[in-house]
Amino acid sequence: MTLFQLLMLGASAFFAYKIYEHIQTLQDPQEKDESRSAEAFSTFDASSLIEKADEEMQKGDYQKALAIYSEANIKAPKDAETLFKMGYVLDKQERDNEAMDYYKEALELDPNNSYIHQAMASIYRKTQEFASARNHLNASLKIDDKNPITYYNYGNLLVDMKHFDEAKEMYKKALELDGDFKEAKVELLKLQEQG
Repeated sequence: MTLFQLLMLGASAFFAYKIYEHIQTLQDPQEKDESRSAEAFSTFDASSLIEKADEEMQKGDYQKALAIYSEANIKAPKDAETLFKMGYVLDKQERDNEAMDYYKEALELDPNNSYIHQAMASIYRKTQEFASARNHLNASLKIDDKNPITYYNYGNLLVDMKHFDEAKEMYKKALELDGDFKEAKVELLKLQEQG
C-alpha cells in the first residue's frame, strides 16, 4: 500500500468511528398514542391561514388559495366565510357545481349574507336558471337594499331575460345609490340607445 492509500484508510476509519459515536447518542422517536389532529397539519391557526389564502387569491393563484382555505376549513369547520371563499375560488376556476355546493353550505350557516345570495345568483344566471337567480337577488335585496352592485347584477339578469324596461329601472337604482358606478351607466346607455 502506498502512503496515500494508508492516509485514506486512516481517514475513513476515523470518520466511521465519529459516525458510530454520533449514532450512539441518538434516541428513538417516542411513539404517541394520540391520533393526529387538525393542528398537526400546520402550525398556523385558521385565521392566519385565511389571511394567507386571501393573499394568494389577490395574486390570482386560485388553486393555492383553495388548498389553504381547505386547510383552514379543517381547522375551523362550518365557518360560513371560509366556505363562501372556497366557493368563490372555485367559481373563479369555472368549477360551478363545486362552487355552488360550498355556497349552499355557507348559506345554511349564514342565511342573511347578501353576498352569498349574489354569488349563487351569478352562477344560476350563468347556467340560465333565471328563476333561481331572481330568487337569490330578491333575497339579497331584502337583506341589504342599499347595495348598488345587487341592483346592477339584477339589471344584468333582466337583460338576459329580455326584460329591458325592468333592467333600466335596476340600473337607475344602482346609479341612485352610487352615481359613479361606471358599469351601470354603460349598461343603462346601451338600453336607452336600443329604445
